[in-house]
Formats: sequence, structure tokens, C-alpha cells
Amino acid sequence: MARATVYFVGLAYMFLGVSIIADRFMSSIEVITSQEREITIKKPNGETTTTTVRIWNETVSNLTLMALGSSAPEILLSVVEVCGHGFDAGELGPNTIVGSAAFNMFVIIGLCVSVIPDGEHRKVKHLGVFFVTATWSLLAYIWLYLILAVISPGVVDVWEGLLTLFFFPLCVTFAYVADRRLLFYKYMYKRYRVGKRKGVIIETEGEPSKGDVEMEGTRMELLEVMGVVEEEEEEEELRRDMARVLKELKQKHPEKDTEQLLEMANYQVLTQQQKSRAFYRCQATRMMTGAGNVLKKHAADQARKALHPEIRSEALDDGRSSRVFFDPGSYQCLENCGRAALHVVRPGGDLTCSLAVDYHTEDGTANAGSDYQHTEGTLLFLPGETEKEIHVDIIDDDIFEEDEHFLVHLSNVRVVSEGEGHCEVTSMAGLGLPCTATVTIFDDDHAGIFTFEEGGVTVSESVGQMEVKVVRTSGARGVVVVPYKTIEGTAKGGGEDFEDTHGVLEFQNDEIVQTIQIKIIDDEEYEKNKDFFLELGEPRLLEMSERKGKALSKKEEDERRIAEMGRPTLGEHVKLEVIVQESYEFKNIVDKLIKKTNLALLLGTNSWREQFREAITVSSGDDDDEECGEEKLPSCFDYVMHFLTVFWKVLFAFVPPTDYWNGWACFVVSICMIGLLTAFIGDLASHFGCTVGLKDSVTAVVFVALGTSVPDTFASKVAATQDQYADASIGNVTGSNAVNVFLGIGVAWSIAAIYHRAHGEVFRVDPGTLAFSVTLFTIFALVCVAVLMYRRRPEIGGELGGPRTAKILTTTLFFSLWLLYIIFSSLEAYCHIQGF
Repeated sequence: MARATVYFVGLAYMFLGVSIIADRFMSSIEVITSQEREITIKKPNGETTTTTVRIWNETVSNLTLMALGSSAPEILLSVVEVCGHGFDAGELGPNTIVGSAAFNMFVIIGLCVSVIPDGEHRKVKHLGVFFVTATWSLLAYIWLYLILAVISPGVVDVWEGLLTLFFFPLCVTFAYVADRRLLFYKYMYKRYRVGKRKGVIIETEGEPSKGDVEMEGTRMELLEVMGVVEEEEEEEELRRDMARVLKELKQKHPEKDTEQLLEMANYQVLTQQQKSRAFYRCQATRMMTGAGNVLKKHAADQARKALHPEIRSEALDDGRSSRVFFDPGSYQCLENCGRAALHVVRPGGDLTCSLAVDYHTEDGTANAGSDYQHTEGTLLFLPGETEKEIHVDIIDDDIFEEDEHFLVHLSNVRVVSEGEGHCEVTSMAGLGLPCTATVTIFDDDHAGIFTFEEGGVTVSESVGQMEVKVVRTSGARGVVVVPYKTIEGTAKGGGEDFEDTHGVLEFQNDEIVQTIQIKIIDDEEYEKNKDFFLELGEPRLLEMSERKGKALSKKEEDERRIAEMGRPTLGEHVKLEVIVQESYEFKNIVDKLIKKTNLALLLGTNSWREQFREAITVSSGDDDDEECGEEKLPSCFDYVMHFLTVFWKVLFAFVPPTDYWNGWACFVVSICMIGLLTAFIGDLASHFGCTVGLKDSVTAVVFVALGTSVPDTFASKVAATQDQYADASIGNVTGSNAVNVFLGIGVAWSIAAIYHRAHGEVFRVDPGTLAFSVTLFTIFALVCVAVLMYRRRPEIGGELGGPRTAKILTTTLFFSLWLLYIIFSSLEAYCHIQGF
């Protein structure tokens, strides 16, 4: 019993090792099959545009590399067993393939049916491909029965082995034809037109007509574009759904900050994005072995990047270089201010040395001597000083005139030595921008002209409180009141798009700017383009007697008389159009969320350092969507599984990263490692069966098949709950079952048959237990496929999920079929029932 326990534990530990290296293997497959290329689309007007398409067709990759990845242990076990037993047939490999197929068909699909939430269902999207793979999976086992018990009982000829192997590319070809509908559509003329949305190409049938689009490239490229078309047509709806999801999350979790809400939304998008079989397999394995949930890690990382983008400042040409410039570059002052002060700064550079810069004024519309005093000189920045001021005197008069301006220039920046040995002239100095400042002089002898700065302004709906400036030009004398009010356009007031606002601005004497505040309502629409108006009323000079209610003094009377000489008027822009658009931040976040992530980036690695860091790091594998916004610590189960698998993780971290040779280096090394481990698994399984008194056929069907299928079980469960279709969870099961026979049996038996033919012998295979097992599986598989097709009826809705009663009955039936298969196969192996 102790020896059996040791063998069993060793077998289970080997299965963990296979799961870890299979994860690396599937990561390389995901990287390989995610490669993209560009195709060119040419429009009738001569314009060309480019788009990217996947190099690998989804159906082809599922039936070739991904099926090989999920079935590699079973396939290599069969090949290794034949080669290791002197090219004689064994029972472990072929029975593991059949037993694994039974587990996949009955247990995995039965589990996927039951895990769908009540009231929901999942349908197979590519039904034609599913029919093809289901048919070929049944034909594969029927053919296996024929070569074992009918065509040449007990003997496998070379042509039978090679034909079994040849069925593999034939199955892939039929599935590709079904996916692309080539047999039907090749008889129709294809034309393409540009859809209403930019960049969308729509395929139609019929004769060519005006407005069709020519597309450069082969017909295969044109077919690949159709997948892009479907995604483009769904993009707009996806944006609106994402905006709705963000608003719902804010309402549901008001206590969470923006980063947590973004993480939750990003995770929800990632779970809904279509994924490959390889991704689900890797995700399930990593969650099971304490490596964490790759989707949650990526969602959290993207949320941080969305809120805290990298801010890169433009560095100076030399870290020790100094730049001198005005800050700010424009100034305004009243005619009676007396003096204008301009700020000059030298941020950064070498602050240990003195720096000199010349300055001088230049006339604009203002004239030196009558409007301001011409000024020139040199500013000296002493060591450690970073700011200086230039003062220019402004001349006041009582003559009404337009607003005027003059310029101040900086020039001749140089480093000044303060004495021998005190400061070496090693740093460089120069002018920065702006090196010219503009000073505007506002006349104060007129009541003024009142206007908005411009005729229209665009604001984001997330601005909250917008401020609009009303400026007073060509004078600032006296107290003037200016009424204002908002007017509805396509944007509605009353708190729907903005708050109605009206009132009066009171400009004091010498006051030249006032602001109006309007509250904008943020309803978080993805696309919004509404407008309303803000209008100024006729300005009115407020008499001093009105303000004080008493007689005016002589000085005040003089001020009133001068003010009346220039009554206030309205300027050019008296009606401001305010365009309210969607929140730029909100739209940017939505665009980032809907942008499909290349899932290969989540699984792949680019360096050995990254692989070893991941190998020794334990992360939470919890799949609770509600807790996505909070960082969770690893559970006890995560630590236990990490401890059990850390040896395999560190060992297989030596496998080349997936970035090398576009994943092919990792692919080749991983499949060699899987082959090596399966050789140990075969020996351990045989010793375990011998110790407990089980035949190899029973050990294969019960234990080995179960061990190799556990990762696929978790992968299918995750795919069933997260994917909106059933293809990734059950559609690939039928394809994998067919590939198991065509490659696992075809390669192994072809090699053995050729070897024995070369030695003048025949390759013998005992049909008894294997033929019975194949026949039993084929009958039960027909029942399974028939039930799945029946479940597509409207009252159930799809292959997975549906009403609770239907789910329970289907799952119970499928589990019962697997138990019956195990029982009958075991009874036949021990001759309790008659086989072949």
C-alpha cells in the first residue's frame, strides 16, 4: 500500500509538472497565433487605407496548434509508449486517448452546462465548424474501430496508420471551408463597399456596380477582412455599453475611487473579450497553481496607467544649460497704474554662476515718451537667484484712446565670472521661450467696450462650473453694470444640461475683467454635442448718486462728467455660443477600455528575469468579480499550490521567453519537456496499476486520462462563464477529440507499422479492450451530440445553461454516461462482460 501511495503521489506531482510546462507551451501558441499583418484597402477615389488582420485563421489555429497544446500529453504519451516498448503496441497510450475523449465529452461538457447562471444560456456561434469537428470526432473513433476489428482485425497496416494521420489535415481543411463558407460562396461574385462608419468594409454579392471598393491582396486577405468588418460594426455599440457600465459601477459602488472603478470596468471588458482556447487554459492553470488571475493583474495595471499616465518633460539639451525667458509672456495694465512689472526667470541649469541678460523696449501701437517710458538695461542673476523683474513706467493722460501695446525683448545671455577661481565658466546659457513679452495698456478715460473674448467656446460636460470672462476694453472709467442671461439651444437648461443663469456684472472703476459662472451637468454621455448661448445686455453707467444716494463732491462730479464723455457700449462678441461636448477624460477612458487587448501580451514573457520573478511570486487566484477593485492577498490554497509547484515553476523558467523567435523557441523546448515528462508518467502509471492490481487499460481510462484533463476542465469552466458563446468551452472539445486520434494514434501507429514492415513483420494490436472502449464511447458520444443539438431549441436556448431543470437533467445524464463508460470498460477489461 505504501508503494502504491508513493507511485500515486509521484503520478500526481508529474501531472502538476505537465500542467506548468503546458502553460508555457500554450503561452507560446497564443503568441504564435496572435501574429498580425497589414492589408491595403483601395477606394474608387484612389484613397488607400490599411488595416490589420490575424495571420492565423481562428479555426485553423484551434484545430492545429491549440488542439496540439491541450492534447500534447495524451499524444506524446502514445508516441513515447510505442517507441519505448520496441515499437510494439501498448495499452496505456491508446486507452488514455479514448478515456480522455470520454472525460472531455461527458464530464467537461456536463460541467459547463451546469456552471452557467440560472436564466442564461450560451450557444455555439460557428455552428458549421462545430458540425464538422463533431462529425470528424465521431468518424475518428468509428475509423479506429474499423481498423481494429473490421478491415484487418488485430493488425494495423502502414496505409491504415498513414491514412489515420492524413485525416488530420483533411479535418482541418473541412473545418476551414465551413468557417469561410467557401463551397457556397465561391460561385458568387464578391464586391465590397465602404460602410457608413469610417474604415468599415462590407461584403455584398451580385454583379459589380459603381462605388465598389477594390482591395489589394489575395482572396484570403479579402475573407480575413470580413472579421474586421464585424468588429467595426460592433464597436459603436460597445462604446455605449462601456459608458453605461461605468455609470452603473459608480452608482453601485459610490465608496470606491476612480482607479478601483476603472479596474472593475476594465476587468469586465476583458472577461467579455473573445479569447482563445490557449488563453483559457493558461488562465485556469495559473489560477490553480497560485500564479494569480492574469486578467485582474492587467486590469489593475491598465487602470493605473489610465489615471496616471507617464508625464515626460522635455529636458534641456544639456543638464547644466541655463535658459532665460519671460514668465508669463503677456501683461496687461491700466493707463494709471504707474509702473508695469515683468518677470524674468532662469529655471534649472547651473545656479552656482552669475548670469546676465540684456533687455530693451520696442514700440507697438503704444509710443515711447507719450504712452510709456523707453527702458533698457541688463539684468544680473547672482548665484542661486532664479527670478528678476523689469520695471517700465506707464504715462497717464486724460485723452480717450484705443488700447495700445508695446514689446520688451531679451537678448545677449551670458555667464559672468565673479572673480578668479570663484566660478569656472563651464555652463552654457541661452534664451528660452518666450523671450519677448507683450504689455497691453488699457485706456482709463472711457467707460469701456464690453465683450466676450471670442464668439464661441467648447467645454467638456465634466467641467462642472465653467467660467466665462467678460472683458472691458478701450477704457475703464466709472462703474458700469452689464446684464447677462443664458438662452437654450440644443442643450436644455433647468438642470438637464446646464443650470439657467442670469444676473448683472458690476465693473468698478479701473476694473477690466469680470467672470460669469455657469454650472454644467455631467450625464456621462459617450458622444455629446449640444449648445446654448450666453448673451450680454446693454451696459449702463452707474451714476454715483444712484450708488450713494447723496450729493456729489466736486471731485466726484468731475469724474462723472469725464465718464459721460465716453458712454459704455457693447463690443463685437455680445452673444457667446457654448458647445457642450462629452467629457474628454470619460471618452478617453472608454476608448481605452474598448480597445481590444492583445491577449498574447498578458500570457507571454520577454525575458528570463521576468519568468524567474513570476516563478517565485505567489498571487491571488480568486475570481470574484465584485472584489476586483480591491487588491486581495493570496489565500491559503494559493500558498499551498504555489509551494507544491514552485519547483516546476523555477525549472521551467529556463524555457526561452515567448518573445524569442515569435514564440517558436518556447514552443519547441516546451513540447520536448512535455514528451520527457510523459515518459515518466507512463512508467509511473504502469507501476501504480501493477501495484494495486489494475490493468494498463483501466489505469489509463480512470487515472491517466483524468490527470491530463484536469487543466482542460478548469479552462472550459472559465470559458463557459466568461465567454458569450459556447465555442471556446465545448466547441473545441470535439476538435481536440478528433486530433487525439489523428495525431496520437496516427503518428504512433504509423511509426510502428513502418518499423515492422521494414523488418518484414506486421504491427499487431489487440482489438479487445480498445475496440470495446471505442465502440462504447462512440455510442455515448452520439447521444451527447444529439442532446446538445436538442438544447438549441427555443425553450432551452443553447447548448449551455438554460432553465435550471434542463441544466440538472443534462449534467446528470452526461456524468452518468461517463460513469457507465468507466464501469463497462473496466468490466470488459477483467472479462466480466464479453468484448471483441
